[in-house]
Amino acid sequence: MDPLTIGMLVILAVLIFFMFRNTRKRKAQQEELQAKIVPGAEVMTNFGLFGTLKSIDEVSNVAEIETSPGNIVRVHRQTLAKVVTAGESGEPGAPRSVEEAMAIANREAEEREQAAVAGDASAPLAEPEYGERVAVEKKPARRTTTKKAAE
Repeated sequence: MDPLTIGMLVILAVLIFFMFRNTRKRKAQQEELQAKIVPGAEVMTNFGLFGTLKSIDEVSNVAEIETSPGNIVRVHRQTLAKVVTAGESGEPGAPRSVEEAMAIANREAEEREQAAVAGDASAPLAEPEYGERVAVEKKPARRTTTKKAAE
C-alpha cells in the first residue's frame, strides 16, 4: 500500500472514532438532563421560555410549564433544553436582569460625568467615545462645468 492510502485510512479511522465518541457524550448528557427534569424544576426551552415544570406526559410527549402564576404553557417534551439552577449565571459579576444592567450603566455614566467635570486627564473631552456621533464639517460643493453650461 502506498503512503497516501494509509494516510486516508488513518484519517477515516480518526473521524469514525470522534463520531462515536461525540454520540456517546451527547447520549450521556441527554440521560443526565432527563434525570434532572422532574415536576417543580426550573427549566428553559430551546426557544428561551423559562418557567417551572408542572407535569410531563410520557405517552403524548407533552410538558406543562408555568411561566408566571396562573399561566401554563404546553410544549413538546423535547423542547426542554436545560434545568436552570439558582447559582447558574454567564459570568461572575454579570448583571442578572435588565434593571441591574441599567443600574450599572447609569452608575458608570455618572462616574464618567464626574470625571469630566473634575477635569480628569483619563477622560479627555476631545476624544469621542466608541459609538458616539461626531459632527462632521460639510465641505462646499465642487462646481463642475459642462459643455451645455458653457454655451
